[in-house]
Amino acid sequence: PEVTKPSPPPVPERPVAVGAAIQVDAEAVPLDPADPKRDRLGGFVYAGGVSLTSRQTSRLHGLSDLQVWPDGRLLAVGDQSDLLEARVVLDGAGRLVGLTDATLISLKAPDGVDLFAGGQREYDAEGVARLAGGETVVSFEQHDRILVFPKGGGLPRRAPSPDIAFVDNQGMEALAAAPDVAADAYRVGIEATGHTYVCRLSAACVRDRDLPVDGPDLVALDNMPGGGLAYLLRTFTAARGNVVKLRILDREGRLVDEMQLARPLTVDNFEGLAAVPRPDGAVRFYLIADDNFGFYAGRPTGQRTLLLAFDWRPPAKQ
Repeated sequence: PEVTKPSPPPVPERPVAVGAAIQVDAEAVPLDPADPKRDRLGGFVYAGGVSLTSRQTSRLHGLSDLQVWPDGRLLAVGDQSDLLEARVVLDGAGRLVGLTDATLISLKAPDGVDLFAGGQREYDAEGVARLAGGETVVSFEQHDRILVFPKGGGLPRRAPSPDIAFVDNQGMEALAAAPDVAADAYRVGIEATGHTYVCRLSAACVRDRDLPVDGPDLVALDNMPGGGLAYLLRTFTAARGNVVKLRILDREGRLVDEMQLARPLTVDNFEGLAAVPRPDGAVRFYLIADDNFGFYAGRPTGQRTLLLAFDWRPPAKQ
């Protein structure tokens, strides 16, 4: 029988207003389900992971990108233009165990109407970054554009984006602030090509380095201490499922290290990456998975909203 795609979950009565709080439930997940004590992948140490749900809203799904600060603040955006702000919870050993102080708001279009009301081509948010001045930039696919939301709330306006022809649904997937360039600068990565651009709220975008994607799609990027960049690459095939690579390059673009997540390890549709410097010189990477609201092409997938943490220490200088 023909399978029809279900309608998107309805907008709940709450939370959609600024400041609306939700409780986020977290269930621990191992790195390797067959060996729950395993905690290493090469130079990367598993620092905990959780599956996130909420009983208070139908919209805590589809999280496509995130930013995390050293003090534990977290910002994430969902496919249906919902903005999540929360704080990561760590246990006594510093391992990720959940989220607290969470709020979820529905982002609005420049005309004041919820982006969700415009349908999938209007609300398909993929990247998020908060700039040094407090503005929040969000990139979108399908209707390819970047919106900037003012500090403290208010209606957005269009922000500069690369002046290129986008591949449908493979556009500006990767987005990160670029404080090394300017307070109003941000980097944009193109999913289909691996090309990256540096943009400013006050200036047009310019071509930056190209990342050889070697088949996988570029889905996220973030800044590394010392001027390097970290990239998240993802591909999916029916035979292997999701294969996700975290690739670290130095400021000259040379490969420093790489981690791969694939079956039988815990893996899903990871699309968001945050690199957080730690006081001891290590870097903590947070990866978040877009669960597609549990459906793809009209069929249930069993996907989860996973948030995983990995600690990585730069190699000693020779």
